[in-house]
Amino acid sequence: MIHQASLQIKTSGRGLIEITDRVAECVVQSGVKSGIANVFLQHTSASLTITENADPTVLDDLETIFLRLAPDGDPEYRHDYEGDDDMAAHIRSVLTSNELSVPISNGQLALGTWQGLFLWEHRYRAHSRSLLITIMG
Repeated sequence: MIHQASLQIKTSGRGLIEITDRVAECVVQSGVKSGIANVFLQHTSASLTITENADPTVLDDLETIFLRLAPDGDPEYRHDYEGDDDMAAHIRSVLTSNELSVPISNGQLALGTWQGLFLWEHRYRAHSRSLLITIMG
């Protein structure tokens, strides 16, 4: 059985947004008890990640590291059509991922105790991001 659902996530600018509950609800609606959920982000300046969802300082520290790895406005960047954060957002996206697969067990996402699914907005301004969730079981 294959079930697909779409989600629109509104961001308020750069940062991580937990989407675990929204994806988990798609799993419940699918009726799949055992299988896999694939979450695909249809954008190139945001990304998806699984990380700790208990301590918000983890999210702050991730942002700190990525500011070092892909600084905004680097004078060596050629792609800056949409501002200083344009190329940095693409680099961040490439260094992370635009898709995640999570096992489903007993009708639930089989995440670890402190794991959560996050959409990571890499642009400074707000966006509406499209996710396609494919559930197979």
